[in-house]
Amino acid sequence: MLIEELREITRIPGISGYEEKVREKIAEWIKPYADYTVDTIGNLLVELGEGETKAVFMAHMDEIGLLITGIRPDGKLTFRKVGGIDDRLLYGRHLDVITENGKLDGVIGVLPVHLNLERKFETVPWHRLVIDIGADSREEAETLGVKVLDYAVFKKHFAVLNDRYVSTRSLDDRFGVVALVEAIKDLVDHDLDGKFIFAFTVQEEIGLKGAKFLTQKYSPKYAFAVDSFGCCADLTGDVRLGGGAVIRAVDNSAIYTRRLARRVAEIASKNKIPLQIGVTGGGTDASVFQDKSEVLALSVPIKYLHSEVETLHLGDLEALIKLIEAIAFEL
Repeated sequence: MLIEELREITRIPGISGYEEKVREKIAEWIKPYADYTVDTIGNLLVELGEGETKAVFMAHMDEIGLLITGIRPDGKLTFRKVGGIDDRLLYGRHLDVITENGKLDGVIGVLPVHLNLERKFETVPWHRLVIDIGADSREEAETLGVKVLDYAVFKKHFAVLNDRYVSTRSLDDRFGVVALVEAIKDLVDHDLDGKFIFAFTVQEEIGLKGAKFLTQKYSPKYAFAVDSFGCCADLTGDVRLGGGAVIRAVDNSAIYTRRLARRVAEIASKNKIPLQIGVTGGGTDASVFQDKSEVLALSVPIKYLHSEVETLHLGDLEALIKLIEAIAFEL
């Protein structure tokens, strides 16, 4: 079940500002269970319960990718990066170029080692690369349907490793989307103490824009981001895949509310939910609520974050879903 949901949602392209295809799939999943609304910036919102707004849970829909900025006379496409992409990952890659009319295959080519006369192998910066869609002229590229402000994503390959791990592009943060959808399904028929907002946010990768928009409408007691915990490195300590859900206690955007972290840890212990606590880099949607709410980031460990082979452990995702539901019941 979780594998198929992850397979379906990660295959859908949707960089920051272009999340509509992802939002349509989430709406399709949610519609049989709960009402939803879409706000003016594009966040999809589900409200469960009544009364005071107790908590907001946020998972972002967008992914990193490339925005088409121009078409050269030779038919090649220039681009800029959207979100945090390591330039080393761009060289020699297959891409899906997403146009208004559909999808085109594209590649970022390489200089063969045989022709590298200077024998220099440093990373080629993104602004010196182009996307080849097989067009020989600007006119031919336009005939294929490409326009400036179309976009491209890494071609998706979905792998299940040893029946325990899933590896693919855009697990960040489509696993969070799946976690919120599953929690909504389980919580919708229960009486909750207060109102709980489940928000599928936009434009997280370029500055938490969707979450910032939510702060104009909601003043919850608690604000949770459900987002990746990049691991496993010296910075992230003992957090590991297969060890359970993660409280992302500190990152580059926030030192999250320690009191809330302790409370969530107690809830996990009471419900026998495996839980880890750690420090990582990056930032989350929850940080923008710090001036009005107690905030925390809930995660699963992700290896190889912001690459084509992001990897999670299915047991960690199951633990995270249980934790979200337990928090809604017990806070």
